[in-house]
Formats: sequence, structure tokens, C-alpha cells
Amino acid sequence: MSKPAKPTIVARMRARYGWFDHVLRANERFNAGNGNFLAAGLTYYTIFALFPLLMVGFAVVGFMLSRRPDLLTRIDGRIRASVSGELGQQLIGLMNAAIDSRTSVGAVGLATAAWAGLSWMANLREALSCMWKCQARPAGLARTKLSDLAAMLSAFLVTVAAIALTTLGDATVMARMLRWVGIHDLPGLGVILRGVSLLMSVLVSWLLSTWMIARLPRARVSLAISVRAGLLAAVGFGLFAQIASVYLRAVLRTPAGATFGPVLGVMVFAYITARLILFAAAWAATLAESAAVPDPRGAGNSCGTGSFPAGPAA
Repeated sequence: MSKPAKPTIVARMRARYGWFDHVLRANERFNAGNGNFLAAGLTYYTIFALFPLLMVGFAVVGFMLSRRPDLLTRIDGRIRASVSGELGQQLIGLMNAAIDSRTSVGAVGLATAAWAGLSWMANLREALSCMWKCQARPAGLARTKLSDLAAMLSAFLVTVAAIALTTLGDATVMARMLRWVGIHDLPGLGVILRGVSLLMSVLVSWLLSTWMIARLPRARVSLAISVRAGLLAAVGFGLFAQIASVYLRAVLRTPAGATFGPVLGVMVFAYITARLILFAAAWAATLAESAAVPDPRGAGNSCGTGSFPAGPAA
């Protein structure tokens, strides 16, 4: 009679350490839900949505410069001083053309940004729902788009608030504020400000990740579970941000890196961020107490241990 097979090292670690078993179960759910594929799709929609946002940004700058002829004159002078000859004149012509067409560029940019933003939000919500094994029955095109529009506007407001908090928590900004009140010469102040800035960035990432995990899936998710999953995503994002800063400093030193580095950096940033959010959602979904959490938001949704949806919306 053959002896029973000896448990592997991984099996023994899973039996001994609950957190290790939880991480592996979250990774299994992430892979079973095509997490890498969904993250790649979200990266595409993120990059695609940036172009109309840039158009809106150019239009806003155009409106600002059209009302500040003195500033426009100074910019013209800077361009002529920095870039001489025909190339400088071409740059000035392009800037003036952009200012003249600010209304049309802004209108097209807003319309395209709304369409691209709705597509991005719909696919993000479907991807997060996949981590919860949620399959929502169609609620009607108008109702679905209105729901996605409300989620997109909420995401915009939350992102603006996060950017504001991040700006206030920046070490340079805090140093200027302390200089205004006259307490900028304290010993060790630089180290303290950098620590506070890092803590603030993690806190902002935690709040933003928690909101996305709790509110965007098409299922009701416990806030307590979302807070824990959001912290996991925030810590991962903080580590990735430190590595990315080192990468950019190294890449931007070369001419080729200065040309292609920022583009690749944006793509990698979007992909890693999407993976972190989706993995955190899978981690939340595999918590021991999460079995009773994903009650459907409406009678048309089914969540839990069933099969995964096919993939993101087109």
C-alpha cells in the first residue's frame, strides 16, 4: 500500500499562515477572472481617454491666453529667444492657431472626453465586478449610461479632491506654508516634511482605492472590507511610485529616454495601477467574511461563486 503524498511546501504554508492562503486565493481569483487581460483593456481606455482631455486642456489654455495679451506677448518673446529662425516662427504660428480654434477644439474635446470617459468607466466597473463574479442583467441602455455617468462624475470629484490633498501634502508646498508663518528653520524639518508628504500620498491613495473598490462594482461591497483592500492597493501603489520615480530619473537622462520614456511611463503606470486595483478587489472578494457581502444592487444582479463574466464591455 503506497504512502500518502507528502504535502508540498506551499500547501504547508497555506495551512499554517492564513494571510498566505488568502493571497494565493486572491491571485487564483484574479487569474480566473482574466485580471491581466482586463488590466490591459483598462490601460487602452485610459490612454485613449487622455487625448480628448488634452484637447480640453489646450482649449482652456487658449481661452486664458486670449484674455491675457501681456502674457501671450511674453510667451512669444520666450519662444523667439529660445528657438530662433523658421522653427520658432512655426511654433508661434501653431500657438496662435490653437488659440484661434479654442472653441472648436474645446467642443470636440468635451464631446470626445464624455464618450471616452463613459467607455472607460463602464469597462472599469465591469472589470471590478468580474473580481466579484458578478453578472448583471441588462438594465436598459439609458439607465446603464446614467449610472456610469454618475459614477464618472463622482470619480472626477474624488480625483480632484485627492489631487488637492496631495498638493497640500507636498513637502515643497508645506515648506512654503511654514515659511509664511515663520517656523521654517526648525531642526530636522526637511525629514519630517518628506515623511508627512509620503504619509499623505499613501492616505490619499488609500481613500481613492477604497472608494473605487466600494462604489464602482455592480454589487454591494462592505465598506469595512473595501477599507482593508484599499490599504493593500495604496501600499502597493506607494511602492510602485517610488520605483517609477527612480526609473524616470534614470531614463530621462538619455535623448531616446526623454522622447519615449514619458509615453512608456504613462502606459506602465496605467497598467500597474489597474492591476493593483483589480487584485485588491479580488483580495476583498476572497475574504472569509465576504461570502455574505455581495448582495446584488437590484434584482437583476447575481454575485458570489458562479462563473465569471466573459470580459469588459466594448
